[in-house]
Formats: sequence, C-alpha cells, structure tokens
Amino acid sequence: MHNLAIALKIKGYSITGSDDEIFEPSLSRLKNHGILPETIGWNPARITPELDAVVLGMHARKDNPELLKAEELGLKIFSYPEYLYEQTRNKTRVVIGGSHGKTTITSMVMHVLKNCGTKFDYMVGAQLEGFENMVSLSEDSQVAVFEGDEYLTSPIDLRPKFHLYKPHIALISGIAWDHINAFPTFEIYREQFNIFVNTIEPHGSLVFCSDDKEVEQVSQHAPKNIKRVAYTTHPFKVENSKYILKENGNSHPVEVFGSHNMQNIAGAQAVCKELGISSKDFYEAIATFKGASKRLQLLAENSQTKVFLDFAHSPSKVSATVKALREAYPERELVACLELHTFSSLNPNFLGEYKDKLQGADLPIVYFNPETLQHKKLPEISTETVSHNFGNPKPEVFTNSEKLIDCLKSIDFRQKNLLIMTSGNFSGVNLRELASLLVLT
Repeated sequence: MHNLAIALKIKGYSITGSDDEIFEPSLSRLKNHGILPETIGWNPARITPELDAVVLGMHARKDNPELLKAEELGLKIFSYPEYLYEQTRNKTRVVIGGSHGKTTITSMVMHVLKNCGTKFDYMVGAQLEGFENMVSLSEDSQVAVFEGDEYLTSPIDLRPKFHLYKPHIALISGIAWDHINAFPTFEIYREQFNIFVNTIEPHGSLVFCSDDKEVEQVSQHAPKNIKRVAYTTHPFKVENSKYILKENGNSHPVEVFGSHNMQNIAGAQAVCKELGISSKDFYEAIATFKGASKRLQLLAENSQTKVFLDFAHSPSKVSATVKALREAYPERELVACLELHTFSSLNPNFLGEYKDKLQGADLPIVYFNPETLQHKKLPEISTETVSHNFGNPKPEVFTNSEKLIDCLKSIDFRQKNLLIMTSGNFSGVNLRELASLLVLT
C-alpha cells in the first residue's frame, strides 16, 4: 500500500493515508516523499466529499471508521487490485500467477524489459535491484506487469487479487495448496486458478508450466479464443556451482541458480516473447539478473560458507529452495533453518503438507513462536507434532529464538552452507547481523 501511495505521488496525485501502525521501511519512505500521516490511527474527519477515491488495504476491518465514513458519503472505494486495473485499463496487462515463483518471474520480466528500453508500469512483491519502488504507474507506457497474488482482495471483497486484473498475457507457474484460512481445501484453492484463466481478455495468451500437472489441467479450462503457450524448465548445465543456460549450441551464464529458477527463466522468456522481445535480447538481459530481495539472497559468505535468505514458507517453496542449494553446492553440507510464521504453516490441519519437504538438508531446523499461534487464534502445537509432520529428515524444533541462535552459533560452518527460510524474522532477529557473525566464527 505504501508503494502504491508513493507511485501515485510521483505521478502527480494528491495523496493522504491512514494506518494504526507504520513500520520501517514504510515509515521512512513515506516520510521522504512527504506523505507520512501526521498522526497514527483512524480519523473519519480525514474522509471528505472532495476525495476522488479511497483505496482500501487488506488489513482494514469492515468496521473501520474511515471506511464507514467513505461508504456514508458514497465515495468511490477501490481495493488495491481494482485500483491498479483502473490505472492500467488501456494498457497491455501482464499478470504472473502461481503458488511459487511468481515474484521471481515478475522480477525477471521487469529486468528484461528495462534492459531492452521498454517503458512499462509494474507491481511486484519484492525489492528489485534497479527499481526504487515496488509499484510504478505512468501516463506514457503501453504495458503493465503485475505479480498476481491469489490471496484475498479486501475485507469487503473476498475474491483473490489476481481475479481483478483482466490480463492480456497471463502466466501460471505452479499450483500447490496454500492459504488454508481462505481456501480450506485444495480443490477450492485450485478453482481460483480456473477462474483466473477465465479472466484473461479475449484473444489473450496463457503461458503455463507444463511440468506441473495441476497447471496443465487448469490450462485446459482456458477459453477457446485464448492462445496457450506451454513452457518447461530451460535446458542448463552446472559448472563449479555456476548455472549456464543451453540454447541452440550456445551457452548463457546466469547469476541465479537452482533448477526451479531455470524453470522461472523459461516462463519469463515465454512472456517476453509474447511482448515482442527477441531471444538475443532476452539472453543478453537475463544474464545480469541477480534475483529479487529475499529470494535466495546471499546475506554473507567466506571461502567455506555461504548464508542465504529466502522468503520460502509454503511447502512447495521450501522444497524448491532446499533442492536449489543442494544442486548448486553438492560438496557442502546444508543447514536448513525454517520459521513457521504464516496461518497455513502453523495450522495443525496443514502441517502434514510439509512431509519430506526438507529432504536434501543435512541438518534441518524448524522454529515457531507459540505467541504467534495465540495471535492467530490457532490451537497449540507441540514440537513433537511439528517434527513428526515433517517426516524425514526429522528436524530439530525450537520455540525460543535465543536457543535457536545459540544452536546456530555452536555449529562449525566450515564446508557448510546455511539456508534461512522465513516470511518473518525469527521473532525479531537481525538476520543480516547473524549471517555476518556466523561466517566470522
């Protein structure tokens, strides 16, 4: 939301906003752009008939006093995805969806388009090198590239966000059950992708990963007037932990690694081809793509150890990320440390989805904070239950972050890599400082 506010301020709009809590880096970035609210909290007096529109964030409640005032005045109320569509309704919209890989593929497409000199609007869920903001909207671009999140739109609109963008080019990278609080069964979750496919504009394109059987089945539901473009993992080889794309006898070294990223590259290439980008220009541009923030991000290293941070929290992401490190560094032991932080990952009915997902880790570790369970109003779970659900290899499970840190500090990391996977921060741990400390000991 704060990225959208900044994008609209840059575009020339008069922007005001409200929140009951504002954390870094949002606080400093809003302040730097002169749009930090003067006071924290909700004040209906801020909502006046002069406003052209109100954009509603996902975490505002139905009884939010400012929302009630906007409804009373009959103001235009947009959800976040509705407003992005409103701003780009006359542009070619590209929407990247899927249970995993969508942030990376979106980032890859953005990186290539920028390197090729193509103007475009965008929205992506991670900080990307070369892009100051995570949202950009302009008057003169003809293309908009959006990451298509399947989570709910707003408290007054429970449709998934990616149902509202109406893409001309859509991509689905993979389908693996997530968000159990919104989609209590896999069948309900998968149906959201069927609906997404049917929102593609007539005569548009559906790019889909045919390596994924669920995606393949969903692609069959595309309307007859939609072009279907299948992709599979890009051919590659690995030399000294360096990944190299193979293409018609040519070799193209890339900065990212892991077979899942070679699959992501193939998806990004298919989208770029639909946008008119040549293979030559694509390979030249993708060679310099270093990845998105918190996606196999290198935090610290020495000659014998690397520490990586990844946003992985859902089972499919955990599995792919562990596999990537094992592939790239087969000669080193792998310590994989996962935080269960989301509603789904802490739900006893969902824990079984993590079975065997830490295969490839020599020392698997799982952490969760019992207070997070209370905050999300979930039943208590024991460390034994968590360990049992993960299957083999059985992880050591911690519920105290200080004991977890002590455990990591006690490990001799010579000829070992550490993979930290979390959508949080292990209850307040400075992960970059921890990584720097571990490679010094």
